[in-house]
Amino acid sequence: MKARYVGGHDLQTLLDPESTVWQHSRAEAIRMMGTPSGMQPTAAIRVAWPDARIGAIDRVSVASVHDGRHLAFRIEWKDESENRTIDDTTSFADAAAVLLPSVKGAPIITMGAPGLAVNAWYWRADEDGSGRQVVAEGIGTTRTVDRKLVVGRGIWKDGRWRVVLARPMRVESPEPLAQLHPGDTTGFGVAVWEGSRGERAGIKSFSGDWRKLQLAALPQARR
Repeated sequence: MKARYVGGHDLQTLLDPESTVWQHSRAEAIRMMGTPSGMQPTAAIRVAWPDARIGAIDRVSVASVHDGRHLAFRIEWKDESENRTIDDTTSFADAAAVLLPSVKGAPIITMGAPGLAVNAWYWRADEDGSGRQVVAEGIGTTRTVDRKLVVGRGIWKDGRWRVVLARPMRVESPEPLAQLHPGDTTGFGVAVWEGSRGERAGIKSFSGDWRKLQLAALPQARR
């Protein structure tokens, strides 16, 4: 997939899932799968969630753009219910994330490994307008390291979610975050949680192994 360059637009325009920026961007259809129960971080989840019940969302479409400073992803999927609120311990919000390798060779299937971190940009429907930056170096090591740099906005309409997640391509941080430049080629993955099915944490749909992402180079005059 290519993240095309879209200069001349502010961040708020990129964050609008219905902006013409996205209407003119080619989306890639991605088949999703449930995270295997054997890969869940706790024994309780492994017992309570057989393989057949994990992963309610089986397909998403993804597009990506950048403005030379921010990289943004638009994720769309079918969902018959809009789950934006958490009002007790048995209700969960819909959510989505984009995963990027922080370093070359980081495995996505195990959410990284020691010294090989993955970086997730995470949006949750009950926190719409903001996002979380997450780092993991293996199963059960996921931690939120920042709530300011990643921004996300979601619209649920006609039985579909349309969510945009964005972050500056390069950031100053002691954490092992993905650092990107126009012209780079990297990998990406997608995860989606269906709140009405009780999905949360490792109980999710995901896109499998890394998929190729090419960030368009800046126009010659802007380099």
